[in-house]
Amino acid sequence: MYTLNESAVMTDLVTFGETMLRLSPPRGERLERTRSLDTAIGGAESNVAIAAARLGCEATWLSKLPASPLGRRVTGALRGHGVEPAIAWDDTNSARLGAYYLEHGESPRGTGVIYDRRDASVTTATPSELPTAALESAEMFYTSGITPALSLTLEETTKTLLTTARRSGTATVFDLNYRSKLWTPDAAGETYESLFPHIDILVAAERDVATCLGREGDAIELATGLFHEFEFETVVLTRGEHGSVAVQHGDAYEQDAYTAETVDPVGSGDAFVGGYLARRINGGDVADALAHGAATASLKRTIDGDLAVVTPEEVRTLAAEGGDDGISR
Repeated sequence: MYTLNESAVMTDLVTFGETMLRLSPPRGERLERTRSLDTAIGGAESNVAIAAARLGCEATWLSKLPASPLGRRVTGALRGHGVEPAIAWDDTNSARLGAYYLEHGESPRGTGVIYDRRDASVTTATPSELPTAALESAEMFYTSGITPALSLTLEETTKTLLTTARRSGTATVFDLNYRSKLWTPDAAGETYESLFPHIDILVAAERDVATCLGREGDAIELATGLFHEFEFETVVLTRGEHGSVAVQHGDAYEQDAYTAETVDPVGSGDAFVGGYLARRINGGDVADALAHGAATASLKRTIDGDLAVVTPEEVRTLAAEGGDDGISR
């Protein structure tokens, strides 16, 4: 277990995982017909780091990238949002950056995603080659269930990094982040539970707890059950438009979602986590952090792309006042 703000640290938050190149046709066009693709970056762990950095935290993103213009594009984008990349560079002939193609859709045609991430450089990342100095002096370390799903190597690396962080006194945070295109619920659940002994704060979508862990009940019952069974310090469950709940030290907290005119929902869950962790790191209690997470997620939904390009003032105002759809003059 850990105590927040127990001592001075060099880095507030370290995250570890894959970032991909996002390629999207203009809205209203189809991938099979488009003549142009908009490019951006996206990945759960870097999305969380960017949200936290924009909300005042010192954040480091740990990963492995191809030593190429595409790899440098990722690090340049992260630095532009205040995140420090800590990178193992892959200069082999097979080095590559994963990509995904996102085609926006409106009802009745949904948004579609096609992944092209097989054999990306990050899938071969081992603890010995990663620059982990920041991890060992950070206040929090975050990764998600996407990372161990990408390869057996990353499953072992994830476990090692969680163990290293905890041994160093760094609080560990894990988000289930289940992706059905990567593995089955049974395989995911088995791996998640193997990692639980190394985790202080568990974050999960309510649906993922039911799908992968086989638990039943309402959100507070699920969070309380996981809290007691695995002895987490905190369990946070997100519920989409129904808000979020958290259980810490046996006490339960609930938070409504803030309404938003959705431009792009992708990355809103990561924005919630980034807002929640940033507020905890900056001294807020769990209830306060849930409000800031909800506000960050709501603001993200109004922004195109994966990233929560928000300001601390916007998040504070929404968390405190519930929002204002007028014009700021």
